[in-house]
Amino acid sequence: MRIISAFICALLISGTVAAQHSPFRIKTAHLTGNMYVYTSYGEFKNTVYAANAVYILTDKGAIIMDTPWSEDQTRQLLDTIAQKHHRKVIACIVTHFHEDRTAGLDLMRKQGIKTYSTAFTKELCKEHNDPQAQYTFNKDTTFNIGGVKIQTFYPGEGHSKDNIVIWFPQTKVLYGGCFIKSAEATSIGNVADGNVKAWPVSLAKVEKKFPHPKYVIPGHDEWQGTVKAIMGRTTELVNQAAH
Repeated sequence: MRIISAFICALLISGTVAAQHSPFRIKTAHLTGNMYVYTSYGEFKNTVYAANAVYILTDKGAIIMDTPWSEDQTRQLLDTIAQKHHRKVIACIVTHFHEDRTAGLDLMRKQGIKTYSTAFTKELCKEHNDPQAQYTFNKDTTFNIGGVKIQTFYPGEGHSKDNIVIWFPQTKVLYGGCFIKSAEATSIGNVADGNVKAWPVSLAKVEKKFPHPKYVIPGHDEWQGTVKAIMGRTTELVNQAAH
């Protein structure tokens, strides 16, 4: 009986360790100025997918857009920023409620990092029993932190009903999250919670609002394509899905 109990205990412990330590390692790369792209990973139906997001260094600390795909990878990112830049992460803004954008919110909160989302995103996180941001905003908001401006913009439904994009006016970087597709994307991706009929109109609003970005960062796959290639491929896939 003791042997069986010990075996069960070992399984529980190994399962806990596996949950805490993912096999994936965060990657980071310099984008421009004080901005960096980070890539985390998640597995779905035996296929590994890459998720891109960005962080920016300010005089007061680092600010992350979205969280990595797991708590373990979130720890990796926080450690990387501390070791590489000698900065603490002070805030995180998430672009929609899916796990590849919110998985690390509870960990960040426990470490004293302020986390933000739209009120709609928090509502959807709660509905799906996913981690939620501490603070919310109800309309497009400009954050001014440590000399850096960060503008949020809700264009309408697309990849998800709550998706926002984020604009950095000082570097002219548009972080599109999952609303924007990679130049190498072969499909529209997960739209189970989205609205493909509305997406073309929402995309047009983004292009009108931010007509001349120097960089556009998509939510998944290769992010180093040109602005023209990324926006062109996004438009193509969005229009195909809508029709």
